[in-house]
Amino acid sequence: MISQTVEYALRAVVHLAGESPQSCTTQQVAAVTQVPAAYLSKVLQSLVKAGIVKSQRGIGGGVSLVSSPASLTILDVVNAVDPIQRIQTCPLDLKTHAATLCPLHRRLDNAMAEVENAFRSTTLAEVLGESGEPMPLCDATIPPRNAKSKAPVSSRKKSG
Repeated sequence: MISQTVEYALRAVVHLAGESPQSCTTQQVAAVTQVPAAYLSKVLQSLVKAGIVKSQRGIGGGVSLVSSPASLTILDVVNAVDPIQRIQTCPLDLKTHAATLCPLHRRLDNAMAEVENAFRSTTLAEVLGESGEPMPLCDATIPPRNAKSKAPVSSRKKSG
């Protein structure tokens, strides 16, 4: 339903919301959210362009939210990196449908509208929870998916 880019952007902003108003380095965010740092850097650039996060280079720099978590919605983040595509006209370009969507495409568009409304009505503060204490996004002890497993020496099989 949502792209990997949206997933990564949401992980990043939820983490930044939990750290707000402190800034974090891209490496710190990548480690906690288990997003590859190079990919995260590109996602953060999109969020900077959209005015959702700000970035400062140098000592004491990093990325942080521009607005408070209470004023930033999930839809803001989604629209910054990969907006929901609503169905305006027949995807098949059928002349018989003209400007009216068929029942199938109308229902699909209605479902996308509901998702869009749910995202619009959910702030990052709500995602973090009422207590203001963020829940961990990922278990930091679990290596990223593409990292090689490093079993302890004692559990490795001896050859021979």
